[in-house]
Amino acid sequence: MPNTLQTSLKNKASSTTEKGLGRVSEILDAARHILASEGYAGLSMRKVASEVGISLSNVQHYFQSKDVLMEAVLLMTMNQFQEKLDNITSKMEQQPRVDQLNSAISMFLEELSNPVTYGMFFEIWALAARNDFASKLMDKMIARERKAIFKLIQGLNPAISDEEYKLRATLIVAQVEGLMLFRYHRQTQKAEMLEVHAALKKSVISLASIA
Repeated sequence: MPNTLQTSLKNKASSTTEKGLGRVSEILDAARHILASEGYAGLSMRKVASEVGISLSNVQHYFQSKDVLMEAVLLMTMNQFQEKLDNITSKMEQQPRVDQLNSAISMFLEELSNPVTYGMFFEIWALAARNDFASKLMDKMIARERKAIFKLIQGLNPAISDEEYKLRATLIVAQVEGLMLFRYHRQTQKAEMLEVHAALKKSVISLASIA
């Protein structure tokens, strides 16, 4: 986790101690929950400080503005995704890459099923349509997801070029992210979602391996 937290502090000039990283983790966790439950409008540096039980100036020591804080929350979340993805590929190194891809997609679906992760991403999605800063954050998130998927599927079928695989990575990301549009509809049945997940995985494997 230290590396994940350190990279989320890319806008902070000075280094941060281990104790400071613990405080950063608390701040980011509080901000993440507020963003997910109350949206961008409800997120404030003062509210985060209150949730953590510290002063406003203490929050501002690590994050100079609300936008810097929101960017750090997204960066931390994406870094955690990458760590889990790296762990999958490391543990499954000797297994077929199709199985690695299947496990990776399962991980993404599980993470996006988390109400806090879902709420945070959905808020940034909605905000991106009218806020340039949020739009840039969304672009960064999608770019990282595309890169991660591309690395998983590249070369699975020698008949498929890298350029084609980049395009297919975009389609895979769109399918996975698109499930968030109805994932938490109150009338959606669990059995139905499991069927959708299975169909998605089948589609992903086809995109990754069929020329």
